Amino acid sequence: MTFGQVVEEQQSECESTFGLIRSTDMSEESDSKVEAMDLLCQLEDILESDALIDELGFIHPSQFPLLKEESDISCNLSYEAHQSEDGVVSPVEPSKQDNIYFWNRDHKLGISTHVLLPLYRAAKQAFFITFKQYRMCDNQSGKVGICLPSSSCDHLESTLLRHSKSLLLLSCDFMTAWNCRKLIVSKKQQLSMFLDELLLSGLVLSYSPKSEQAWTHRRWVIKSISANCSNFKEILGKESELVEKIAERSKMNYRAWNHRCWLVSYMTIDQVLCELRKSRSWSALHVADNCCFNYRRRLLLRIMEGQSCLEDTVSCGHNVNIVQALKDELDWNETLIKRYVGREALWLHRRFLSTCWINNFVPDSGDESYHSKEAIGLYHDFGTFLQNELCLLHSCSTFVDDDFVDVQAQAAHSACYILWLKVQVPKSLVNQLQEKIRDADLKTLLNKSCPERSSLFNYFMN
Repeated sequence: MTFGQVVEEQQSECESTFGLIRSTDMSEESDSKVEAMDLLCQLEDILESDALIDELGFIHPSQFPLLKEESDISCNLSYEAHQSEDGVVSPVEPSKQDNIYFWNRDHKLGISTHVLLPLYRAAKQAFFITFKQYRMCDNQSGKVGICLPSSSCDHLESTLLRHSKSLLLLSCDFMTAWNCRKLIVSKKQQLSMFLDELLLSGLVLSYSPKSEQAWTHRRWVIKSISANCSNFKEILGKESELVEKIAERSKMNYRAWNHRCWLVSYMTIDQVLCELRKSRSWSALHVADNCCFNYRRRLLLRIMEGQSCLEDTVSCGHNVNIVQALKDELDWNETLIKRYVGREALWLHRRFLSTCWINNFVPDSGDESYHSKEAIGLYHDFGTFLQNELCLLHSCSTFVDDDFVDVQAQAAHSACYILWLKVQVPKSLVNQLQEKIRDADLKTLLNKSCPERSSLFNYFMN
């Protein structure tokens, strides 16, 4: 056999080998696609069978045996609890815990991290194929003289909602899927579908509490149903509770608190007052989180906005209630400042309260009502307010333990607050403040609390 024949024979053998490898790879790829689609069908069947799933988690495969063991124990306890007195067992539906990729019990869903990537690819492919068909169907139905059966479009919409739900649970920031759901739901205008969107976005937030797309979608739903929902007040209350629940798990969650502040514009005055009372205990336990105090500031502003809108029709007693609300908030804030030393969020909140007091309830000397009985009373209250702030400065600037970092921070925050207050006071009341500052020897207190800022303090004092 010549050399050329040997080479040709080896080449033919290599080609046949490579062809076999390619066919094997293609068959394996085809099998993996089929398996991924089967997994997607399983996931969508679970989501459809349990519409009240409220929590989603991604679980390592090694944790599934432990979950199955706990589920078996729970099933046995449930089995014994359902036995009647005559020994007849009440029918209890057995849970399907033999699945190695999904875990579903008590409206909780776990997905194995081993199948996340193939699941995502299958969900994305199924979504775009269905979305393309839906757009073609929608375009055809819009043309003159072409009448397509509504059942085909309805089926595509149902399938599209099914696939987009799975896709969003695997990739919560997939905007095309969110917008597709908006398109279908807004076309149907059914309250039940809007409420389902709240359930879906809540499920997304259970594992991704800072998802901007999920929070935006919830605001779209609330805005859409605000005009024609009979239990809208109840929905707002549940939204506020959801934010508090998520904020407990996810610290400093700006997106969640921003959503809660946005809800205030849809609340009645009674709801705002109720929220102001309910949020106090949570805020007192999270004094380092400025977001919760920002929410209280939004509530107070909403009360004052409502009062200004009804200024010509409400009685004077309503105004007194607002004054009392600010006084109570100032007293509560002072208690927290003395209890939790060196927390900047508390001092920032006090600046807001002082600004509201000065801008809304301190009379201007140029106003015609400056010499009225009510104005004189408020003027006297402002003098008491200034005296109280200087007493607070004195108590926050005199500590025995000067080496404690929080104590030094407390003294710095109180000093900066008084200097800020000096700038905010109206010109007609500057002299009164200057007298109280001289009586309290503010300059000495400031230099003692923050000696490194003495030159800055002297500049503002002079």
